[in-house]
Amino acid sequence: MAFLRLKKNKPTKAPQASSLNENNNNSSDDIVTKVKEREDDHVPGLKTDGDDISTLMTVNSPTLSSGASLSNDSQSKEDESSSSVAALSSSSSEDPYADVRDRMEALSLHHRMVHAYHTETSSQVSRSEFEGEPVIPFFAAWTTYLGYAVLIFVGHVRDFCAKIFRKGRYIANRKDTGCPSDDIRSYAPLLKSFENFYTKRLYHRIQDCFNRPLASSPGAKVNVLERISHNGNKTMQVLGELCNLSCEDAKVYTEGKHYATVSGDRVTRKCLNLGSYNYLGFADDWKITCQKGVLGSLEDLPVGMGSSRMEGGTSKLHAKVEKIVAEFIGKEDAMVLNMGFNTNATTIPALMGRGDLIVSDELNHTSIVNGARNSGSAIRCFRHNDTKHLEEILKEAIVLGQPRTRRPWKRIMVIVEGIYSMEGEYCDLRNVVKVCKEYGAYVYLDEAHSIGAMGPTGRGCCEYTGVDPKDVDILMGTFTKSFGGMGGYVAGSKDVIDFLRNKCAASSYHTSLSPTVCQQIISSFEVIMGRDGTDIGKQKINALRDNSNYFRMRLSDMGLHVLGHYDSPIMPVMLYNPTKIAAFSRECLKRGLAVVVVGFPAVPILMSRARFCISAGHTREDLDRALAEIDEIADLLKLRYAKSTFG
Repeated sequence: MAFLRLKKNKPTKAPQASSLNENNNNSSDDIVTKVKEREDDHVPGLKTDGDDISTLMTVNSPTLSSGASLSNDSQSKEDESSSSVAALSSSSSEDPYADVRDRMEALSLHHRMVHAYHTETSSQVSRSEFEGEPVIPFFAAWTTYLGYAVLIFVGHVRDFCAKIFRKGRYIANRKDTGCPSDDIRSYAPLLKSFENFYTKRLYHRIQDCFNRPLASSPGAKVNVLERISHNGNKTMQVLGELCNLSCEDAKVYTEGKHYATVSGDRVTRKCLNLGSYNYLGFADDWKITCQKGVLGSLEDLPVGMGSSRMEGGTSKLHAKVEKIVAEFIGKEDAMVLNMGFNTNATTIPALMGRGDLIVSDELNHTSIVNGARNSGSAIRCFRHNDTKHLEEILKEAIVLGQPRTRRPWKRIMVIVEGIYSMEGEYCDLRNVVKVCKEYGAYVYLDEAHSIGAMGPTGRGCCEYTGVDPKDVDILMGTFTKSFGGMGGYVAGSKDVIDFLRNKCAASSYHTSLSPTVCQQIISSFEVIMGRDGTDIGKQKINALRDNSNYFRMRLSDMGLHVLGHYDSPIMPVMLYNPTKIAAFSRECLKRGLAVVVVGFPAVPILMSRARFCISAGHTREDLDRALAEIDEIADLLKLRYAKSTFG
């Protein structure tokens, strides 16, 4: 197998324990110099001006200091842009964050040095700015458990009463319901488990907070279709036209601050979008950046190829998108698939099998979990971003070998993510790669949320942390977050990708990626790489970083528990109590904010949260309006856990 020949001289016994804190003793000059050496490979890192924070703070910033303008080269590119492109974004010579630039850059630099480079830097910012990760207060934990206990108790009481009195939302009282299986006297219940109980008695109570349909593109501002329920949230239906309501009920909508209608006079709510994966804002300026190429692809290619890649499902655009992906991320070859989830779920079983060991971060995405389980490999989990624990697991695995037989593992693969989607944290990639090199393990990096969104040129976690992509054996990512498309890719050496083309189920059996989507991906890559003749891509990357850091900084200033790191576009805000999940979502929607809330079982039972995803399409005015509304909601729902035990 080609995959077996990726690495040579793999150790069969545990070497001496490596010191994971070795980097902590290095000066900032050493780290910066190493990163600078890779700038010739188009992977720019930190500047080599020593460890003075005033110099390092300028890295990745569209301005050199508060109120400063861009370089002459950037300004000349802006002058060459067409008037339509100039209207797309604010002038590069004006920094919308000039008044908070120094503080934002100091916070960003500190997080990067602590979490990515593991160095100490002199800082002019108060140490209170750099407090550790929030910890759930005892009062919040106690009331959260109590809240779930009450919900479960009341749910079981209602189920018991429904069985006795034969009345309830989930009891079929008539034989002609249209579903013969509703008659439990003739059919055994299809669903009779805790999952069904959870759906009926917990999820349905707040179902209106999820699955909200849109009537617009998922840009910075969206139209959310209004929904109603006639059976206590058991089912939801789109409201449609106001003529379906009484005059009094219709007046409630028409007098609303965020009332709007779309085609067919369907009622919608105008909202600021803080939940969609539109990191680089291609949903906002698609007609300017991508429309021409995407619509042009339909002139000689169909929307769908009608077969898998192994049969007749490969077009010239598939080959082109794979070439540009491999070039962009710095790998020999790449393979694109039609679904991001299935990229992990089918690639991992193709690479790993019985007799192999997968070592996975405990917070990895469910697609990685499913792929690891389907592979038949043994699985070990290490504590989130804890490379010391990872080293212990690898050392033990090499010393003890496989259970019972004690034979050496055929292969050991460590799987991590670039940005963890529910935490907003980026991976400790430098130490992960160091440990895996020490112990001869392969590295599989999922960059679904980091590719396009991290690094000075959007090349992801490797660029941001200063890790050579050649040191990562498998690079995986998706096109749904930063590129305005769909599907995913896996990149590596040519031998590995050729092997996956034949072995991976998504390549062998799934319908190939739509040529239209391929062109969307190609067009977005060309914008990001500057091949469209403009600096729109650079502006998008800078805008995303600035918007994200500003929003995170202001949320923290409110006293909210905010997870994650600066420079990450994902900001989870902790809600904890289950009653606050629905309350936060509904209060936000009432104020014209479309947000995503997450509860059990997607996250641990105590860790319910709201997850904000920031976009380059947002303006500071958009974010300030959202922050003002969130500040009001934080008072209403008692969410300031960083300032008070009781919120």
